[in-house]
Amino acid sequence: MESVSHQQARLLLHNKFVVVLGDSIQRSVYKDLIVLLQKDKYLTVRQLRSKGEMSFELDCLVEGGCLNEMNNGTLYREVRQFQSDHHLVRFYFVTRIFSTYMLSIIKDFRQGLKPDVVIVNSCVWDISRYNPKWIDDYKENLKLFFDELKMVLPQETLVIWNLTMPLGERIKGGFLVPEIEHKAPQLRYDVIEANFCGWTLANCCEMDVLDLHFQFRFSLQHRTKDGVHWNAIAHRRITALLLRHIAQAWGVMLTADEVPDQKSFYDCSQKPAAAKVNNYSEEFATDSLPRAYLSFEENPEPPPYCREDAENLSPAVKPQWPRPRRKHRSKRKQPRYGFNYMPPHYFEPYKDQHDHRHHQLVMRNRHDRPHYAPYSHHRPVRHPFHGYQY
Repeated sequence: MESVSHQQARLLLHNKFVVVLGDSIQRSVYKDLIVLLQKDKYLTVRQLRSKGEMSFELDCLVEGGCLNEMNNGTLYREVRQFQSDHHLVRFYFVTRIFSTYMLSIIKDFRQGLKPDVVIVNSCVWDISRYNPKWIDDYKENLKLFFDELKMVLPQETLVIWNLTMPLGERIKGGFLVPEIEHKAPQLRYDVIEANFCGWTLANCCEMDVLDLHFQFRFSLQHRTKDGVHWNAIAHRRITALLLRHIAQAWGVMLTADEVPDQKSFYDCSQKPAAAKVNNYSEEFATDSLPRAYLSFEENPEPPPYCREDAENLSPAVKPQWPRPRRKHRSKRKQPRYGFNYMPPHYFEPYKDQHDHRHHQLVMRNRHDRPHYAPYSHHRPVRHPFHGYQY
C-alpha cells in the first residue's frame, strides 16, 4: 500500500470541509488526518491515548470533553475542529449511529456549512451498550441515519462508511464497563455480523464503503494490547486508504507537486539572460523553436538521411527501414489506432455494483461527483478528437 505525503493530503483537501463521526478509533482517524495536513509525522502514544483535551495540534475543543465531566457513559460528548487557511476538519464523538444527538449533528449540516466529505462509523457501542438483541435496532438506526443524511447533504458530498476493524479475543476499553464484560468473548463475532449489516444498507443507500476489517485482517501486530485500538502506523495506513479513495471518487490523481508562487505567473519584469547550457548554443536553452521554423519563406534544409539518399549508401551505414507487416487473414477485423482510438483511463470509477469485488481496496463509488481541485491533475472526462493520451 503506497503512503500519502503531507503535500498530497494538503493539495487533495484544499478548500474542503471534512467531517469525521464515530468513536475513539474515529477520533484517532481525525487526529492523524490533521497531523498529516500539517507535517509528515506520526501520532505519538500519548496523543493516541488522550481524549477531551483543550487543544491538539492547533485544533480546538468546541464542546464536551474536559469542558464537561469526563466519563465512559453513553452521554459523553466531544466535538473538535481544526481550521487553517484552506482546510476545515471537524470531529463528533458519537456512541450511537442514530439518536437525538445525531439529529442535532445533522441539523448543523442543514443550517450550516455543507461538508465535502463525511467519514463515519459507529458499531461497537451500538451492539454492546444498549440492547442485548441489537441486530434489529442497529439495522433500523442505520437505515434512519442514511436516509436523514441523504435528505440533508447535497449529492456532491462524499459519504464513506468505514467498516469496524477486527477486535481481539481478549478486549478491554472505556466502552467495556463491568455490566457488559460478559459480552467480550463474543463481541468480535458480533462485529463481523454488524459489518455485514452496515455494508448491505450502505450499498442500498448508495454510500461508499471502506472495508477496514478486510484491510487489517493480516495486520493484527499493529493492534494495541487492549484488543480494540491500533497504533500510529495502522492509523497512517487508514488515512492513506481514505485519501486515495477520496481521490478516486473525485476523479483526480494524487500529486506531490508544490503549489507555485502566484507572483511567478505574472511577474515578467526580470527575464533570465540567455546563456549556454552544457556548452550548447542559446537556442537549446529554451523551449521555443528556432527562428527558421517559424517562417514560411525560409525553408530549413532537409535532414541528411532521406529515403532517396539512403539507396546510395553502403550496407554498413544504410538505415534499416521497417519492413511492411503482413496482413492478417483472420476474419476478425483488427483494431486500428487512428483518430478513433480511445486510450484507457488511468483509473475508472466503479460503474457496476459488482466491479468492487475485483479491486484490492474493496471500495466503491456510486456516481460521478462534480469536484473542483485547482492543484490536482484531473483525469479528462472526454478524450480529445485526436486521441492523444494525457
